[in-house]
Amino acid sequence: MSVTGTLAPPAPSAARRITGVGLATASGLAVAVQSRINGELGVRLADGIAAAVVSFGLGLLVLLVLVPATPGGRRGLVALRDALTDGTLQPWQCLGGVCGAFLVAAQGLTIGALGVAVFTVAVVAGQSGSSLAVDRAGVGPSGPQPVTGQRLAGAALTVVAVLLAVGDRLGDPATLGLALLPLLAGVGIAWQQAVNGRVRMASGSALTATLVNFSVGTVALLVTFAVDVAVRGWPAGGAPAEPWLYLGGPIGIVFIAIAATIVRFTGVLLLGLATIAGQIVGAVLLDVLLPTAASRPGPVTLLGAALTLVAVGVAALAPVVPRPSR
Repeated sequence: MSVTGTLAPPAPSAARRITGVGLATASGLAVAVQSRINGELGVRLADGIAAAVVSFGLGLLVLLVLVPATPGGRRGLVALRDALTDGTLQPWQCLGGVCGAFLVAAQGLTIGALGVAVFTVAVVAGQSGSSLAVDRAGVGPSGPQPVTGQRLAGAALTVVAVLLAVGDRLGDPATLGLALLPLLAGVGIAWQQAVNGRVRMASGSALTATLVNFSVGTVALLVTFAVDVAVRGWPAGGAPAEPWLYLGGPIGIVFIAIAATIVRFTGVLLLGLATIAGQIVGAVLLDVLLPTAASRPGPVTLLGAALTLVAVGVAALAPVVPRPSR
């Protein structure tokens, strides 16, 4: 039985799944860029939580203007209200933004020390296994997905690939300890993608689903930031002048909207693996082209990135076949 007790939608066509994989891979590249931006903002502000508040808050401001200004956004808000009223959508399914907030906070707190590549491998390790579990439970809009050999092989190969990509960094105990935050963030990503897909399906609008995500995430971050200020005081760093350091939120809008739209075509696991492929390739490119003190990519890292793409191809061969609820 699916979590909503309704019949799962029919299986998507191969063309839609292929398109979805391409879009997810592109959005993964965007996530890698967002990670570098939010990580640098966290360093400049000397407070990763403050950087996350800025990122999410700016994204929310954009959506508060954009959603009511578009006919689809307004219809989506009405449909969302109706879905919550009649029970088609449960309130807990609107909480995906909490996981997104945690991911952005982890970016600001750890990337300055870990680098984008190591941050990504930790996220991937959590996301791969979590995606299998979320798909199996039927949390996403495509319904329950069986854990087939191909899907399991794709998830396992992805973990092997990213471990290979940054294996020379994982022997440092300090790195391993700091990597726990993005590892936990990766576990939450799969659930976030699944429930955001439910919100998008209920509202009929990716922008509305993204607004819900950013609203919940911003509230969660503001509460966390208030506690942070009470304990440690106001951030020591000043607001940076470079405009590009404030693009993390708008980039997040694109990523969340794409994921909420295509998860019903791909399932959570395939969406996650395709996103991972984009993330790891983007992370390696950033660490090669725009290196930081934490960036040390080499030939083995590049090989791991290529293997990640193979892993996505393996998982993509397993069709999304939702099983109807009882």
